[in-house]
Amino acid sequence: MSIWFLVIGSLAVGIVIGITFTRRLGTDAIRVQQLEEKLESMSESHMEYRNNVSEHFNMTSELINQMTDSYKKVYGHLAIGAQDLCSDQVAEKLLPLQPDAMFEDETVSSNQNQIEAPKDYATKSNPNQVGALSEDFGLKNTKANRNKNNP
Repeated sequence: MSIWFLVIGSLAVGIVIGITFTRRLGTDAIRVQQLEEKLESMSESHMEYRNNVSEHFNMTSELINQMTDSYKKVYGHLAIGAQDLCSDQVAEKLLPLQPDAMFEDETVSSNQNQIEAPKDYATKSNPNQVGALSEDFGLKNTKANRNKNNP
């Protein structure tokens, strides 16, 4: 009889352990499924956000282009008015000769062509003297200095 109690007890303990593991594994599977759904939802939300940002900047670009065109029209209207209503001398001072001269950036290109290397403006008593921008300016090549620098 004691063997039967041992077998029935072992069976009961096995069933309890099996149910516990099944519930735990089932909970993990449900959790994984919930996380996958959440990830998919976040991915869709991110794509929607990216599309909204793209649409926003496309609209901004179109509006800026329209604003630029409107500005050109207003400027053209002012140019025609200045030419018709003002003397030639005043009109030339107010407006450039070319219609799109206000919209071209000539100052940047002309300044870029004028970039030069720095010049040595230090005063020299003779042409063979080393200038202030020279690498060895102020350094004396004597044996005593070399010995001090290299112990």
